[in-house]
Amino acid sequence: MFDSADMFRAFQPHRDKAIVLVTGTAGRDWREISDNETRDLTLQGAMGQTNSAALGFALSQPDEKVVLFDSEGSLQMNMGILGTIAGKKPKNFFHFLMDNECYATTGGQPVPNASEINYAGMAREAGYTATFQFDNLEEFTNNIEAIMKEEGPVFVAMKMIPKIENEPIGRRVRKPQRSRAETIKVLQAELGITAA
Repeated sequence: MFDSADMFRAFQPHRDKAIVLVTGTAGRDWREISDNETRDLTLQGAMGQTNSAALGFALSQPDEKVVLFDSEGSLQMNMGILGTIAGKKPKNFFHFLMDNECYATTGGQPVPNASEINYAGMAREAGYTATFQFDNLEEFTNNIEAIMKEEGPVFVAMKMIPKIENEPIGRRVRKPQRSRAETIKVLQAELGITAA
């Protein structure tokens, strides 16, 4: 297992101009590391839906590389998306799975069958073009440049150190972030999208 902040630091130099979507507790580290917030699409609180939203974005913007940092808890809420992504074959889609084997946001309850599930194997059998799995930072760091040159859809499963939150949700300190409306407005301007 490795730390999500370290993983994001290893990924950042290979991002180029990709649109990046993050979810889950581990995804919060991205805000401190991203050097291009105008190309970040935050979907916190959309557990089980970020993978569908990211696919829709990739299909609607085929000339933009789209990178999703998903969580295994979120993916388990929408496992059918693996077949849908594979079937749509978005060449610009990179699906990274941060698997910490628990629901860290709600206190660390274990994800069902956490240590036995082979998510990369599931994505491969569903039809993803390329799949990878990592349980240590060194291997991930040594391979991320080549992964980002693959043709999608690409799936990367990573075993992450859990960042469990036990403070009641109402008492947790959260860093301010852009509203959904502001995020959409900034991204539309960045990509030259005009709303009808």
